[in-house]
Amino acid sequence: MNSAVDLILIFLILSNLALLGLSRLGACIRVAALQGVALGLLPLFLVESGPAAHQLFFSALLIGLKGIVFPWLLTIVLREIQVQREIEPFIGYGSSLAFGTVFLIVSLWLGSRLPLPISMQSGLIVPSAFFTIMSGFFLIIARKKALTQVLGYLVLENGIYAFGAALSENQPVLIELGILLDLFAAAFVMGIAVFHINREFEHIDTDKLSGLRT
Repeated sequence: MNSAVDLILIFLILSNLALLGLSRLGACIRVAALQGVALGLLPLFLVESGPAAHQLFFSALLIGLKGIVFPWLLTIVLREIQVQREIEPFIGYGSSLAFGTVFLIVSLWLGSRLPLPISMQSGLIVPSAFFTIMSGFFLIIARKKALTQVLGYLVLENGIYAFGAALSENQPVLIELGILLDLFAAAFVMGIAVFHINREFEHIDTDKLSGLRT
């Protein structure tokens, strides 16, 4: 058992619950930033023999993008659109936390049942990754604000990354860099899209945007 890995994974679970229960968009961005920093540290503690140079570089890049650049971009968008809270989401915050509890239980069950090709350093790796993926999906479908849905997309990717980091210790760095580049482009484009949506329609509620088809 690696206590540092366990602490990071417990923080990952708690940050997901915070994102499900918070209504202030600024606070959600800060929590997502801390989650990105934690994920950047995770690979360093998964290597028993100590991280290699390319792993240190990739972790620094991951922390820079997920912990600084993406939150900075979203904070700029949040300042421009002048929206502080997610008001009247599709699913309320109390119900969201209840769903989160169910997702966590399901994730723990899946983690205990899923056959894995290698032994894990912590029994929480797979459940926390599944829980993060489910929380990201839930934020995308349960919130109205496009900015919160962008955060959901980032959280969803965090879960996929956590799962991949646990299973593929020796994943080629070029593939990891390619995935990060795609994520950066997606977050950049979505931030610009949210800004222009707010400028044209004076809101970023996706349920109202669906009425444009009629």
